[in-house]
Amino acid sequence: MTATAYLNTLNQAYLTVHREKEDFFWETYMGTSDDHDGSAKAQTAWTNFISDAGKIAEVKAQLAAADAITDSKEREQTITGLKGWLATFESHALESQQAQALKADIIKFEADLFEKKQNHAMCYIDENGQQAEGSLPVLGANIRNSGDVGVRQSSHQALLDLEQWLLTNGFLDLVKLRNKFARSLGYDNFFDFSVVKTEQMTAKELFVILDDFETRTRASNQSSLDELAKNLGESALQGHNFVYSFSGDAMRDLDAYVPFSQSLRRWVESFGRLNIDYSGAELTLDLLDRKGKYQNGFCHGPVPSFYDQESWIPAKVNFTSNAKPDQVGSGYDGINTLFHEGGHAAHFANVKMNSPCFSQEFAPTSMAYAETQSMFCDSLLEDADWLKQYALDAEGQPVPDEVIKALVDSRQPFRSYIERSILVVPYFERALYQLPEDQLTPENVTQLARDMERKILGLACSPRPLLAIPHLLSDEAACSYQGYLLAHMAVFQTRAYFTEKFGYLTDNPEIGPLLAEHYWHAGNSVNHNGTIMRLTGEGFNAKYLADECNLSKEQAWALEKQKIAALADRRRADISPLNATISIVDGAMKLADNSQSDGVMCHDFETYIVSTYGR
Repeated sequence: MTATAYLNTLNQAYLTVHREKEDFFWETYMGTSDDHDGSAKAQTAWTNFISDAGKIAEVKAQLAAADAITDSKEREQTITGLKGWLATFESHALESQQAQALKADIIKFEADLFEKKQNHAMCYIDENGQQAEGSLPVLGANIRNSGDVGVRQSSHQALLDLEQWLLTNGFLDLVKLRNKFARSLGYDNFFDFSVVKTEQMTAKELFVILDDFETRTRASNQSSLDELAKNLGESALQGHNFVYSFSGDAMRDLDAYVPFSQSLRRWVESFGRLNIDYSGAELTLDLLDRKGKYQNGFCHGPVPSFYDQESWIPAKVNFTSNAKPDQVGSGYDGINTLFHEGGHAAHFANVKMNSPCFSQEFAPTSMAYAETQSMFCDSLLEDADWLKQYALDAEGQPVPDEVIKALVDSRQPFRSYIERSILVVPYFERALYQLPEDQLTPENVTQLARDMERKILGLACSPRPLLAIPHLLSDEAACSYQGYLLAHMAVFQTRAYFTEKFGYLTDNPEIGPLLAEHYWHAGNSVNHNGTIMRLTGEGFNAKYLADECNLSKEQAWALEKQKIAALADRRRADISPLNATISIVDGAMKLADNSQSDGVMCHDFETYIVSTYGR
């Protein structure tokens, strides 16, 4: 077999095993199938494929053979694809039978725990004093937005109860199993292993960055807590009151301008004006909350985009949100998830390399790199000029300036807290996986969680208790949460570059093509720092986010007023087609699609949401 034929065969073999794994993943996580054994087997088959250490020698041999290819274009393309596969196999290879067996055990254990957790009911007391069942997104929205202290307190207690359920139903055994796996590969613990795998740096190198950010934002975080307690009393710092105390009224005032029924249209129009092109991808969006569905938004691509022997294979991408349209705050939360996961989808639909290994969310793709794409897109929702253009009430009137100012005034003093609520997770996970096995008890781990929340957040208990975060349970997401903070640093560096270059972000048609060219096209063949260098000419720099966190609310509002004022002199961009086949589903039921047009799809979606939920 020639090196080129080997590459093509490898690509096709991967597509088959990856598609089966992803189809099972979607069906079980959406709650439309309970075949958890089948899902675990498909996951194991995929894992065995990419962790086959023997493939490393095979690929190296084919790379050596590729040097003899006489056609220069074929030689270059074949070497590029094979190098991508070499990086993938080296990121996942498990050479020992012990490591392979432990990895299989972890997959099976996680599948069993996931199934048990799907059947674990979380309940709160609603505004009528009745017990109601709530998913993680529903409970989180209650804590952030409900004006009823009983609703907030019972919702927060449900998250604390979930922590204890996890600690007595297998999570600690999973921690032990993960550590055993990591040690079989020569690492001290699973956290150290995961950081090297997901970010290509050591835990020590990571914490140089994290400790620096913690130091830079510590004073502003504590100052905001002290001021809140001074104005509203110490009870404002309690987990069930905290976020509502500083943002509840402002978010409630915004609610009428961001109904969930309009979220799909806002995404289509906003991304269209940014000139984001999905390159013919097939998108399936499951946006509504329901029992049995995974309780966090995500984006996965069953078919990665790539050029198969110069023939374009468009991506197939699935993404979700967990909207409850009749709940206060769900509209903004839902559109935030739509922009975030839609940003992921745009990235993975636009990798224009010659192998599927370059266009997937797994190592060697850096989580920070992947999350930069999604978090840049959802960052637009906080911009005053975006809100003035897209946050419209039922009569089509834009959100008033005073509501936007109230949002800035409530949010800006707590920018450090918001970023530190990401920061606390790697501090906790690192300490968790460093604990000796005999100290991995529910009592010790609960105390560790509260201690870390006090140290990093300054609160006795987080509004989102650490062990209620779904990422901690999933193999690919565990010990990778720091990627969100690293990404946010890159997001504000990217925003600063575009602002300096163009003067504005919202509806800027220059942005989509530049993201595609510099951030998306090469996929994981370029590292995170390399993509930032390609666009901005400057390496990764955390100072832009730290500077944003340390702005006063007066400084922040002055910047937002400038964005609003600039709208008067700016022609609004036309809406470019997204160039995607889109289906909106609720489990097995299709709600809308764009087979006729994007406009018909949005109308059908709006009609369904309003008739079912009232708004």
